[in-house]
Amino acid sequence: MHSLKLPAWLIVLVGAVYVFLHAPLLVLVLFSFNDSKFSVSWEGFTLRWYERLLERDDILEGLQASLVVGVTSTVFATVFGTLLALALARYKFKGRLMLEGLLYVPIVTPEIVVGISLLILFVLVGFPLGLPTVIIAHVAFNISFVVVVVLARLQGMDRTLEEAAMILGADELTTFWRVTVPQLWPGIVAGAMLAFTMSFDDYVITSFVSGTGSQTLPVVVYTMVRKNVEPSINAISTLIIVATTILIFIAERVARDKPLTPAKD
Repeated sequence: MHSLKLPAWLIVLVGAVYVFLHAPLLVLVLFSFNDSKFSVSWEGFTLRWYERLLERDDILEGLQASLVVGVTSTVFATVFGTLLALALARYKFKGRLMLEGLLYVPIVTPEIVVGISLLILFVLVGFPLGLPTVIIAHVAFNISFVVVVVLARLQGMDRTLEEAAMILGADELTTFWRVTVPQLWPGIVAGAMLAFTMSFDDYVITSFVSGTGSQTLPVVVYTMVRKNVEPSINAISTLIIVATTILIFIAERVARDKPLTPAKD
């Protein structure tokens, strides 16, 4: 089979789109190494803005909060999202189609609407704002992303291995852990990485439900921009971009992997 050659105009168009999308990010990364504090012109190469990050307690505290929220919410969202995806893919029950459609509501709903609604909910039930409310909020919107990724994996799985295991005497729980999970694992990992990335980068929803004294890194960075613009903001933004890009790349590669072979005795 011969591969089709892309026309030159299409290559130029695609290249222009990618430049348009990534040029601002490249400029930000470049100026995170700029020696000048106030000038927008290049004054020389330096790493002092990255060293400056280690001197700011607010950034370190925000990073710690982001990691706690990201890891905790990812664990809960991955477990609940995987079980919900299995229920939707393997069982037929009344209202299943409506439930599956409702999963996309948090994805398409503007974040400011989600943030306001969660804030009202927490105030009505008298739940004090802090890291627990941030974790609950992140679990709420991350479950949908996990379900979508895991469902896509389930649709491409071969169920004959599970049927063969049960015919040979394995019960449902053993079949799940030793046959289903190994095949589903790439989808679970991809969903977890996507959930962590969404949680770590979130600002809008977090700003509504975080309260005082529990700000994550994106909220801290936005506060820095409002108070005093300095190149250390470029440095921390560059680190966030690099970390997010790596996670998304790994999640994409893992999601494309072939199903793993079932575990052997």
